[in-house]
This record gives sequence, C-alpha cells and structure tokens, in this order.
Amino acid sequence: MRPTHRLATICLAAAFLAIGLAGCAAEEALPEGTILTDTHSFEEVAPGVYFILGRDDVIFVQSNAMLVVTDEDALVVDSHVTPAAARALLASIAEVTDKPVTHLVNTHYHFDHAHGNQSFPEDVAIVGHEFTRAMLMTDVMDQPTAAIFTGNIPNQIAVMKEAADAMEDGEEKDQAHNAIRIQEAHYVAVGETEPTPPNVTLTSRMTIHRTFEGRDRPIELLHLGRGHTGGDVVVLLPNERLVFTGDLVLAGAAYIGDAYVDEWLDTLDRFEELEFDLILPGHGATFSDMAQVDALRQFLADFWNQASAAHEQGLSPEEAIAEIEWQGFLATAPDALKIHCVQTAYSRMDGDGDPENTDSA
Repeated sequence: MRPTHRLATICLAAAFLAIGLAGCAAEEALPEGTILTDTHSFEEVAPGVYFILGRDDVIFVQSNAMLVVTDEDALVVDSHVTPAAARALLASIAEVTDKPVTHLVNTHYHFDHAHGNQSFPEDVAIVGHEFTRAMLMTDVMDQPTAAIFTGNIPNQIAVMKEAADAMEDGEEKDQAHNAIRIQEAHYVAVGETEPTPPNVTLTSRMTIHRTFEGRDRPIELLHLGRGHTGGDVVVLLPNERLVFTGDLVLAGAAYIGDAYVDEWLDTLDRFEELEFDLILPGHGATFSDMAQVDALRQFLADFWNQASAAHEQGLSPEEAIAEIEWQGFLATAPDALKIHCVQTAYSRMDGDGDPENTDSA
C-alpha cells in the first residue's frame, strides 16, 4: 500500500514518527479485497484476518492493527495512539464483522499502540506481557518516549502551518490544511488519554483457541525475548502462516529509545525460527522478504557499535549523538529523542536493570 508522492509529503510533515514508522493509506493503491471505512482500510490477508491501516487523510492513528474474526468472536491487536483513534477503529470493525470483540492484544506498551485501550468495552480482555502491564501502571505519559513525541506536536503543527502558508492556492495547499486539522485534532485527543494496562498477562506464551468456518484457528501470543521493549509480544496465526509483530520486527529502521538493542538480535533469531509466510508490522506495509529483517539487524548492529564506541570514549549522550550516523526516521528526529536513545543504550552497557521486567525468553 503506497501513498502518492503528494500525499506522502503531507504525511511526512504531519509527524516525524511517521517517517519510516507509519504508512499512509491511499485509496489509489488499495490491494484487491480491501474494505474501506470512513477512517480505516482493512486488507484481508487471510480469510477473516484483516491488516488495518488508518486513513491518514482522515485520522491520525500512528500504528497498524489487526482483526482476527472467528466463529465465536473477534480479536483485535493494538489499539492505536489515542482513545479517539480507538473509537474510530471499533466503529470501523463493526462495519466489517458483527462478531463481538472479546480480546485486545497489546504488542507492547508504547503510546502509539496502547493508548487506545481505554476505549474498549470493560468486558474485553486486554492481553499483554507482564512488562507491558507494569509499564502502563506507571506515569508512562511523563516518561521520555511519550513525553518527547507528544511534546513536539505543537512544533510540528507550527512547521506544517508555515509550510502551508508558503504554498500557492490549490489541491496541495488544501491537503496541507487538512493534514494540519488532523494533527490538531490528534493533539486534543492526546489529552483524553488514561493509560489502561492489560488485565490478562503472559510471560512467554499464550494460545487462544478458536475456530473459523468450523476449522481450528489457534491464535498464539509469543514473547520471544526483549527487543524493542522489555515485553514485546508477536501474534502468530500458524494455520494462516502469518504473524503480527508490533514494533519488534519492522522493515529496516526501528525506534530504539526504550530498546534492549544488545538482546534484540538474539530475539530476532528466535523470531526467524517461527513458521510464517507474511509479516504484518506495527508500522508500514506487510512484507515477506526476509531481507527486510536483515536490514533491521544491520540497523541495530550499526547503532549498537557506534553507541558502544562513544561510550568507550567517555562521550556524554549529548556528545555522542553527533558521532552516530542516524538512520531511518531518527535521522530527522529532534535531539532530545536521539539523546534518549543513547542514554538507554548506555544504561544497558552499564548493566542497569529493569525492576519491572524479570522475565526472559
């Protein structure tokens, strides 16, 4: 699913996280069989299994989701970035299936994947790793990742307005103003957020046993080790041979601000032992080319090696960010975010522990 050049430019301006991490759903490039709602696109990647993208010309959701329909009910993976985005997601799901949503799986605790949790009905089981629950029970909105991304939104909007003002009247300027409206609405929606932790947790694996059209449809939730966060969960549908990976496996660069980069490569080894044909990432389009995973490996190794060299030289995180060759969306990220990435890496190198997470694969 590829955006047009013009729409891609608007999406790029909307938020720096979108660079390399969130795709723009463009109507011109919808795969065959995709269901389009007012706010989302649902690509049917297997019978009754949908890869969900937000329509970036309508709403800011910041991450992908998955819907798994069964004979009994429906399961959703990840809840988007705000309660408002999650409400739009639930409304869209109701257009796709009349099965009740009984489970919501959090692939990890980050705001762009889990801050819609509160919009799901109280009787829905919110499932995640114990680390995810622990983090969402803290002051997570004040911690660097959410605080830096959210705090930068007003500046993003100001930059977008300046760029729009410089445009000549026409379609492109209209699209720019629409993107500004979407981002302003998103910033208002952020203020509604009340982090809501999973009420069902796992440490290594869990299987939800269901059927679809009378045949077994097991849904496997797997914690393969620490990587993007301390509690990443991938959702494997073994019969359909597909896996939703959240941010543990993306095509190329990934956010590393709360990562265990030194352990992530080993976790990817375990990931590659799974049997699947298609990867549904938390950001970007689906892919099956494992060269994309190799690119992620190279990105992680490059960062770790450069951060290690800076650490050995005794450079402060503030000094180190000038020595590191930043890749992907991090190349244009604000210094505060880069500093947080280096601080986190340094803490791993110094052996600082994570009291909330004692689990390992």
